[in-house]
Amino acid sequence: MQATEIDKKYFFCKAHKRTALLSAALLALLLSACAAPMAGNGPRSAAQPVEIGIAAFNDFHGNLEPPRQPVATPDGNGGTVLVPAGGAAWFASALDSIRAKYAHHLTVSAGDMISASPLASSLYLDEPTIGVMNRLGLDFNAVGNHEFDRGREELQRMQNGGCAKLTSKQPCQIEQFKGAKFRYLAATTRLPGGQTLFPASALRTFGKGTQKVTVGVIGLTLKGTAELVDAVRIAGLTFADEATTINAEVPRLKAAGADAIVLVIHEGGKTTGAPDPQGCAGLAGGIRPILDALEPGVDVVVSGHTHWDYICDYPGRDPARPMLLTSAGFYGREITDITLTIDPAAHRVVARRARNVIVQSEPFNSARGSVAVTPLFPQFAPRADIAAYVKTYADAAKELATRPVGKLSGPASRGEGALASTGGTLGNLIADAQLAATRRAGAQIAFTNPFGNRAAIVPAADGSVSFGSIYLAQPFGNRLITKTMTGAEIKAVLEQGLDGTRPEQVLAPSAGLVFRFDRTRAPGNRVVSLRLNGAQLDPAARFRVTINSFLASGGDGFTGFAGKPEAITGAVDLEALEAYLRAADAREVPHENRTELVGG
Repeated sequence: MQATEIDKKYFFCKAHKRTALLSAALLALLLSACAAPMAGNGPRSAAQPVEIGIAAFNDFHGNLEPPRQPVATPDGNGGTVLVPAGGAAWFASALDSIRAKYAHHLTVSAGDMISASPLASSLYLDEPTIGVMNRLGLDFNAVGNHEFDRGREELQRMQNGGCAKLTSKQPCQIEQFKGAKFRYLAATTRLPGGQTLFPASALRTFGKGTQKVTVGVIGLTLKGTAELVDAVRIAGLTFADEATTINAEVPRLKAAGADAIVLVIHEGGKTTGAPDPQGCAGLAGGIRPILDALEPGVDVVVSGHTHWDYICDYPGRDPARPMLLTSAGFYGREITDITLTIDPAAHRVVARRARNVIVQSEPFNSARGSVAVTPLFPQFAPRADIAAYVKTYADAAKELATRPVGKLSGPASRGEGALASTGGTLGNLIADAQLAATRRAGAQIAFTNPFGNRAAIVPAADGSVSFGSIYLAQPFGNRLITKTMTGAEIKAVLEQGLDGTRPEQVLAPSAGLVFRFDRTRAPGNRVVSLRLNGAQLDPAARFRVTINSFLASGGDGFTGFAGKPEAITGAVDLEALEAYLRAADAREVPHENRTELVGG
């Protein structure tokens, strides 16, 4: 009832009380109406805040089984503990435990869910990974760079389903593939006509009446995807600027009723200091300039790509309303538990918090020794339905995965911690194998990119190495290319990995080549010494250099490898590694330090 109607009723009541023309009963009735407002005219009860739970992860890479790469985390006593983590069945139980806390929840992935996967998923074109995510109830996945590894059409098959043969592998080997029940989002990935490959964003509404809230989700990959994928696979696609795209999408979602904005982006950063999944010390990397360019409006940023874990209150352009920035490492070893508290009347987020939950699974032997279960963190039981589904594919791949390929004297490890940008003993081993495989093409030097070497090779107790183990280390199936380069060109391409414009990547060289670098020097002048077999590399001399086909096309930003003359195409990189292991009774792991940091 309007205020004017209340006033009229009031004066009507006063007049009739003075004249006493009405009966006592009628007067009492009217007076009772005057004394109490009519139903529905009083102040409405204030809407209560609404909690939304968001379970987030990134860079799953088809790790259906435990990846045997531990999570390093503070032990509470000033030290660090290694926690065995991951595996889809354990991941499912951890996810269920997070969702159980919330009446309303979303589950999102920040890209690279598929590709660069172990055999149980990769042999079957990652169809079982999509099957697992369907069973887990994933809502949205932002497209990452590795989603394009098999080409645009195959990625669209991942969304839509079907058994069209679009790669060298046969689809639907185990079951009919029905496609993803979740939605891919790709705000920056543009077709020739300007439209996006997949939707840029989505809205999800929770609750009813005064408690109804709407969450807008924007999903996108990094602008630099074109440097990370074979050009043939992404022909016709362009990748727009991230911040410009987000700033255009936020007001559209707000106008459509979004009370909160969640950005799911396949780009990230790295922190410094001791490993801490809940920390944010010294955050740096590609995500920072993007966030710094965002207009206010984004509440949470779920990031990925760098395989790092962190929880950050990022100030952005509005220090009074920081964005919550998260990342959950890689391979399904962690899940970020995010809580958003939304005021449905004010249509805004009033509180946010997050923590990374370690998916503690089962003990294993690593390149650094035994990794045991710890009571410091919950241990999750494998969810039976997911375990059974994964077993179907793992059993199908078992014969190939367990086939012996040779022996190693010990573990070959990737660079870790402060050496994460280097190849470690694994990089040395792979570079040596590629040099040996291309000697007939005149190769004198070989380089491998550490970011392409995905997992340590850990032999069994008797030193034997399985095909599945070397496939984990090199899952991309790149051809080896041998080209002619001058000493000056070799130095220039090494400088590209140290130029500070992209994540540092120190190319791992074959035996005999040693270089020293100094981060404190100006970009382009950071390689301070470059020797081959003890002699300084002559800038004018010509050398035969082997790299994989990804690097040969300028991948990972190493454009100095592209367009060089006298190229000869050789074996697949994985075949070269297997042949190198088979050629020795027990191949010695090359431990020498071929790259040395002398400053910075």
